Amino acid sequence: MNLSDLHPAEGSTHRIKRVGRGIGSGHGKTAGRGHKGKGSRSGGNTPPGYEGGQMPLQRRLPKRGFRRLQANERAREEFCCVNLRRLTVFEAGAMVDPSAMAQRGLIRGGKQVKVLGDGTLSRALTVRAHAFSKSALDKIAAAGGTAEVIGSTAA
Repeated sequence: MNLSDLHPAEGSTHRIKRVGRGIGSGHGKTAGRGHKGKGSRSGGNTPPGYEGGQMPLQRRLPKRGFRRLQANERAREEFCCVNLRRLTVFEAGAMVDPSAMAQRGLIRGGKQVKVLGDGTLSRALTVRAHAFSKSALDKIAAAGGTAEVIGSTAA
């Protein structure tokens, strides 16, 4: 094989449209831009949503629904959620805290943890987390374990 033998696959390339090359080309004179107006000028185009001066649709329609403010978004507490069924990887009597969960790959390190009650817990564990759902607390207690709430890490 030679470099001179290489060529694009059949039908993958198209001839470029050469505009403004005389009336015989079919794309001469106005070069497909029509007569006058903003679209015919160099550098002239319209932004997305522009409707020729008419009030755009996005401004005609009323704002609806809840829009979370950026300041509130930053202040919101974010939790990594862990279901009880994922805690079955720990041995009976083990201390399960966010660092232990991060080592096992259940959560990302440095995040607040909330334990949810999906699944069952068959062994007694000491679970330390920032928050628990009611069903998770009940299932941990039913399995003979304890649930400890640790203070938030957010400053």
